[in-house]
Amino acid sequence: MSTTSQKHRNFVAEPMADKPVTDLAGIGTVLGQRLKNKGFNEAYVVLGQFLILKKNKELFVDWMKDTAGSNTKQASDCHQCLSDWCEEFL
Repeated sequence: MSTTSQKHRNFVAEPMADKPVTDLAGIGTVLGQRLKNKGFNEAYVVLGQFLILKKNKELFVDWMKDTAGSNTKQASDCHQCLSDWCEEFL
């Protein structure tokens, strides 16, 4: 089992509300701005895409690479963060 970052643990610890996209694990300032430019300005909007892709890691990672120019680790960290959040709150 891989370890999670403090950012990941903080995100999963509470409801999403209107958290910015940069609160997601794996999403820093640069990726956050790229996502915002594509209309994914809040974490819940990225969650919506995650759910549309049926929580599928491969599809989500490919989407993150295509949409925000992320690398595999960044996209995987974001996927795991959203997956863990869903387990906790959905």
